[in-house]
Amino acid sequence: MSTDQKIPETRAETDLAAAFEGTRGALPGGAGVAAIRTEAFDAFRAHGLPHRRVEEWKYSDLRARLKNVPAFAPKRDAAAAGHALAALDDVYGDTGRHRIVIVDGHYHAELSDVDGLAGEGVTLRPLADALADEGEALMGLPEIARDDAAVGLNAIFCADGVDIRIEAGRTLSKPVEIVHALSAETPVATSERVVIRVGEGASARILENFLGGAEGSFSNTLTDIRAGDRAEITVARLQAEAAGTTHVGTAVLTMGAQTRVKLIGAGIGAGFARHQSFVSFTGEDSRADLLGITMVRAGQHVDQTLVVDHAVPNCESRELFKTVVGDGAKGIFQGKIIVRPHAQKTDGQMMTQSLLLSEDAEMALKPELEIFADDVQCAHGATSGEIDEDLLFYLRARGIPEDEARTLLVLAFLSEAVEEMGDETIVEAFEGRIGAWLAEGK
Repeated sequence: MSTDQKIPETRAETDLAAAFEGTRGALPGGAGVAAIRTEAFDAFRAHGLPHRRVEEWKYSDLRARLKNVPAFAPKRDAAAAGHALAALDDVYGDTGRHRIVIVDGHYHAELSDVDGLAGEGVTLRPLADALADEGEALMGLPEIARDDAAVGLNAIFCADGVDIRIEAGRTLSKPVEIVHALSAETPVATSERVVIRVGEGASARILENFLGGAEGSFSNTLTDIRAGDRAEITVARLQAEAAGTTHVGTAVLTMGAQTRVKLIGAGIGAGFARHQSFVSFTGEDSRADLLGITMVRAGQHVDQTLVVDHAVPNCESRELFKTVVGDGAKGIFQGKIIVRPHAQKTDGQMMTQSLLLSEDAEMALKPELEIFADDVQCAHGATSGEIDEDLLFYLRARGIPEDEARTLLVLAFLSEAVEEMGDETIVEAFEGRIGAWLAEGK
């Protein structure tokens, strides 16, 4: 007789099941998309929310975190959405950029620079329209991301977002900023999806910001970036939502041949956050620089998870992730490089470093290599420690007060990853955020 028993359903799981049953008939997409949603929902009912017994989620128990799930947010009118957006920080200040606005999970064309982007060869469509035209192709994702629990949850509920197409050969004159804004009045759930298709030989900078939120809000976002052959893109993702929110953000990056990508993710906000990136090399002679910074304190929990799939020969990946953990907080880094049997001449190098600012700070590190080819150069490394007392003494001996000296050392530690982006706009904005975070902790 089998002794296996299904774990009792939690209130949050019941809320999610009821939400899907109540809305499934109104969700966008044809029969093919509906079948994808149903398959994902069946998997959710069988396994529930990811928890510590799921290897990929053992450090970030979403099932234990979510006591309940608030109602999915309805779309606000333009005035209310604009008011919610105006109440949030402007991450990039006076920097010129094309802005795309998503408020409470819903794309607002009237608040977005549709005309300016069209002039640069960029087309925007609401996700619902794109799903109606090419839903199954749009919902399809690489193998390494397909079975992830958060990806499946997004597939069930994604009803809005935006499809962005950058024409082949275009070089955008200004960055494209995608703002994901949560209103602060009441807790909501969101499940938007952004698809970015970068044409062959195109060049673009994408700035994606996650801001705002009320206590108890739950956001589950997915950004699907498809870079064509010889494309060059820079992507900066900043998560700075309010402390009482739960954030799960997924970036899926698929690279063609001779493609160059720089991707940085910064985790600063939310009480519980998981940033996961799935990177697939599908064309030869491509390179990805994958960077991350995390800053947590006062009970925050932020998880940076990365999977890189080298499925073709002659590609390079460089991963550098930095984490600063303050009082009573927990940081996590999980990174995996996969080299497929035919992916000879792969060069993949991963490094993660963490800085613990107090005795009750906690850091979990799990770097992995899965190599099935023999002519490769791959390595990973992980370090964890406190502020170097010799460096601190050196600065104090030159008249710098202790608090200021510690701030300078933490800033220098994190800035190494930020400056690897090589983009002045991103570097200045992120270093400004780092400085503000350090000032708040004094």
